[in-house]
Amino acid sequence: MTETISCDVAIVGGGLSGGLIALALRARRPDVRVAIVDRGAALGGNHIWSFFGSDVARVDRDLVIPMIAHVWQGYDVAFPARRRTLPANYYSVTSEKLDAAVRAALPPELVLTERKVLGASATAVVLADGERIEAGGVIDCRGAADLSAFDLGWQKFVGQELLLKRPHGVERPVVMDATVDQIDGYRFVYTLPFAADRMFVEDTYYSDTPDIDRNMLAARIGTYAAAKGWKVRAVEREEAGALPVVIDGDFDRYWASGGKGVAKAGVRAGLFHPTTGYSLPDAVRTASLIAGAGDLSGAALATLTHDHARAAWKARGFYRMLDAMLFRAAEPAERYRVLERFYGLDARLIARFYAGRSTLTDKARVLMGRPPVPVGRAIRAIRGRR
Repeated sequence: MTETISCDVAIVGGGLSGGLIALALRARRPDVRVAIVDRGAALGGNHIWSFFGSDVARVDRDLVIPMIAHVWQGYDVAFPARRRTLPANYYSVTSEKLDAAVRAALPPELVLTERKVLGASATAVVLADGERIEAGGVIDCRGAADLSAFDLGWQKFVGQELLLKRPHGVERPVVMDATVDQIDGYRFVYTLPFAADRMFVEDTYYSDTPDIDRNMLAARIGTYAAAKGWKVRAVEREEAGALPVVIDGDFDRYWASGGKGVAKAGVRAGLFHPTTGYSLPDAVRTASLIAGAGDLSGAALATLTHDHARAAWKARGFYRMLDAMLFRAAEPAERYRVLERFYGLDARLIARFYAGRSTLTDKARVLMGRPPVPVGRAIRAIRGRR
């Protein structure tokens, strides 16, 4: 006999977006019965998500506080012709903290892990084991839909948390160290000092392809650590990924490819920064939007999330234009110059850029002056988008 779980809102996919929606609903709508289902053994998978303090509105910070594992005052960047410390607070969220926060907020019988989803509609979820979830509304947060709807570059990476034999002496994160050899596009190393003897090191590329050779990138992390004088006792964790960097595309086709008539959030909704690929700021905004909605029915949630994602897509054409210049106008080994110039701009402009909230004045300032790519190629790259 098929078992049925009943709830007001069912969240399919227990990653960052799904977890934040669950937390927002429980915190702000305690009367709403929320279920979350994921194929993994733990919610959130194996990830570290980081963000700047200005990425999250003050009224929404309560949503992310339970998931924050580390915080720093200020961060550094390094390029061949520029080094700079910026004053923004920087935070890291871990999948372990997300899993613990959601489990603490929801009844255990409504956190369904290691469960495969066969299908989801606006009001129901069918699981492979025969169980069924009946909901007032369903939100699909299962990751990317059909990315062929977009013209893409990729930000790909391998990151390792290193346990060191001796303290490293580093105070702040280095968000971009582009003084390394430029390989496979724009390459930089990203470091987070988790503790006196722990350093997270990520080898990152703005590349034309999503292909990752984990062994090769892990070896480069080892080379980087050795050059810094860090003696590694053990690799405590490793993660890898390829984030889409959107140059252009068909939003409506992408949305439809993830399921018609069903609410969506996160990458499945196309809600991520077109240039950085980061999704945490959008995940927080979407969670807050849903928690404040008067109607949580499947049809209303589908309209709400579609309109929200569509508005974000329309508002972010500037970032997609910059991506076209980065990937189509700059030679791969010269792409770092685009970021090197960008990091010479006002710190508040940089913060608004990462938050996806650049003003008209910001956009004009980014484009002013002599461009770090050939003008003719930049014009052709912009005109050549779909």
